[in-house]
Amino acid sequence: MNDPTTIRRLYGRRQGHKLRIGQAALVEETLAPLSIAEAGPLDAQALFGDERPLELEIGFGAGEHLAGQAAMRPDTGFIGCEPFLNGVVGALGHIRDGGLSNVRLHMGDALEVVERLPDASLSRVYLLHPDPWPKARHAKRRMINHGPLDAIAAKLKPGAEFRLGTDDPTYCRWAMMIMNQRRDFEWTARKPGDFLTRPDDWPETRYERKARRQGHEVWYFRYIRQ
Repeated sequence: MNDPTTIRRLYGRRQGHKLRIGQAALVEETLAPLSIAEAGPLDAQALFGDERPLELEIGFGAGEHLAGQAAMRPDTGFIGCEPFLNGVVGALGHIRDGGLSNVRLHMGDALEVVERLPDASLSRVYLLHPDPWPKARHAKRRMINHGPLDAIAAKLKPGAEFRLGTDDPTYCRWAMMIMNQRRDFEWTARKPGDFLTRPDDWPETRYERKARRQGHEVWYFRYIRQ
């Protein structure tokens, strides 16, 4: 089956509502210095000018979780990938307000960045509330498919962590099915509370709060790279 590693297409609009003057200025002034180079290999030295642990968030939404993680661990380098401009604007605001110097952004397909990283270079990868593509005919578009997981697994260090969050029951069942077929990831959950309770070092986002207000359950999956 085709999946995002072969489809290589981003669906939907790259921009939502028109940017306000202040938002447009924020993009103009701050995005370029924080953006990942368009070509060439990537590692901590190229991104941050020194050797440090690296973590990657695929589709960071408005950047709340990305900025929260970066603030907790200033000596770690964070790479955030998000194709939609309005989300990037949100992240830029959090980076500015938090005075964060350990974040780099890519406005585009996360797989383009993953492919350029050295094998076994990432300490953690986050995939939080990805588009569920709930219709069966769209399952090939989901990031939880073996092609993307092969790429992620190759870039994670042994013992590193892959985190997945979703509030969509269809995606939850799909993810459990696909991940249970893998032998390179071990699910850390030993009891239901392990994936029904948000870990302390997992910053809550507005999206999660909204999901809960709407009566949705949220599932927090943590896997260790074998």
